[in-house]
Formats: sequence, structure tokens, C-alpha cells
Amino acid sequence: MPVIIELPQVASTNTYVKQHAASLPDGALVHTPCQSAGRGQKGNSWESEPGKNLTFSLLLKRPRVDVKRQFAISEAVSLAIVEALDELTPLCIKWPNDIYADDRKLAGILIEHDLDADGIVHTVVGVGLNVNQTVFRSDAPNPVSLAQLTGRELPLPQLLERVGTAIEQYCRFDSDAAGFEALHTRYLSRLYRRDGHPHPFAVPGDDAPFMATIVDVDPDGMLTLRHSSGNLHRYAFKEVSFIISPD
Repeated sequence: MPVIIELPQVASTNTYVKQHAASLPDGALVHTPCQSAGRGQKGNSWESEPGKNLTFSLLLKRPRVDVKRQFAISEAVSLAIVEALDELTPLCIKWPNDIYADDRKLAGILIEHDLDADGIVHTVVGVGLNVNQTVFRSDAPNPVSLAQLTGRELPLPQLLERVGTAIEQYCRFDSDAAGFEALHTRYLSRLYRRDGHPHPFAVPGDDAPFMATIVDVDPDGMLTLRHSSGNLHRYAFKEVSFIISPD
């Protein structure tokens, strides 16, 4: 179980952990019920009603992952969350690491690495998990919470301990080739819309959507799609987007 550090309020738990990484122990989990400037991928913001959700960051020092395989940490974290919550509701992972219930977003993950010549110095894993919030006021298109999915409020301390422990344990995975392959296979098995059928996608700046089938996710995190022409194309994060119909 990680060492949990509670802060009454902070702008961003990821920023706090990065600023104090040298003095925090490996596996430290910094949680706050009130995060005023939560960050998502590529500068996106994260809406969270104070006291209703889980917003936290976990510190991993010198994770046993080569820089070229750093996406394995993203796979491990997203798998840990969906498996920790399996008994509550069915979930999946929308590439690269959003946590979804059907077509609705339950959690976002922000992973940041500090590197040196020897590899990854430390990794900060930031998680925003919608738990008991039932009204969302931002322009996020498809948020959902565990309370909405299960029909009941959930105790935040116990849920924090369960999810935080799962992430820490998953991120201590074996670093040999077989361990990475097993992790990747489990990740693909929970991947949103990887069902062998074509789904609509879009490329930023292009108004014409296209149909494609998810084939794989490479060790560097690139998504491989098979277009209706049969051609394979690889996309980095933000180079392609899922088209999801609003409720």
C-alpha cells in the first residue's frame, strides 16, 4: 500500500509531486479533495467538484522501464484502475489511457517523466477519477461518475486505497520481455473499440471522418489503424481522434 499524503487543497497534485520529488519517498501518493487547477493531457483541464472525487498523484522513482518502453507504465496504470473497479462496473481503456464506461469518460490519467542519461529518474502518475459527482458543468462532452453508474455514493478513502495500491503493484511489473508482452496483451484486451469492427475516426483539420479498425498499440504508444482501404496507418496521440456520438 502506498504512503498516502493528504493535502487540504492544491492547484495540481502532479505539479506538487514534481516539485517535491526529491524529498518524497518512492511510492508516495499525494491526494487532495480540492484541486483548483487539475491538468490533463496536452494542457487540457480536469473538472472536479471539491470533496466528490479522487484527484491524486503517485510517485515512482527509477521505475524498471527503459525509456523506449515507457508506454508500458501507461498500460500498467490504466489496467490497474479498470481492474480495481471491475467489481463495481464494467470499464475499458480508451487509447491511450482514458478510463471509459461504454462511451463515457470516467477517469483521466496524466503521466509525466523526468529523465537523465541513465533513463527515467522518476515518473509522476496523475489520476482524476469521477466518483460521487453527478453534475458536470465544463464543456467536456461525455463525463460520467461511479455514482451515476452504480446508483450510489462510494466511500472515497477506501476507494483511494484500493486504486492507489493497484497502481503501485501494477507498476512493479517484471521488466523482461515476457512481462511486457503479458502486460500488453492484457491492455489490448481492455481497449475501447478494439472489437474487430470499423469505427469512425477523424484527423484534426480534416472535416471528413473515416472508418478504421484498431489493430494494435506499439511499444512507443502509437495507435495502428486499418483503414477501409486495407492500408495500415500509425498515429501518435492527438494525431487522430475517436468520433463519439453525444448522449
